[in-house]
Amino acid sequence: MSLDPSWLFLSLIPGGIGFVLFIYGKKQGRWPQLVAGLLFMVYPYFATSVTSLLAIGAALGAVLWYLLRLGW
Repeated sequence: MSLDPSWLFLSLIPGGIGFVLFIYGKKQGRWPQLVAGLLFMVYPYFATSVTSLLAIGAALGAVLWYLLRLGW
């Protein structure tokens, strides 16, 4: 795990988004939000650079948006 200050700060953002999505998905019984919330909370532990942190976060957000547009 990197101790780069920008990586540490940016890793808080997907973790917060993931927590909110997880709680929303759990209360509403919505599986896409619940799973996306878990993924958003976990993936910063495996992202080794700021670039990978941003790229994976954007990809997860795009997949969630696409699934919700399909009607999940």
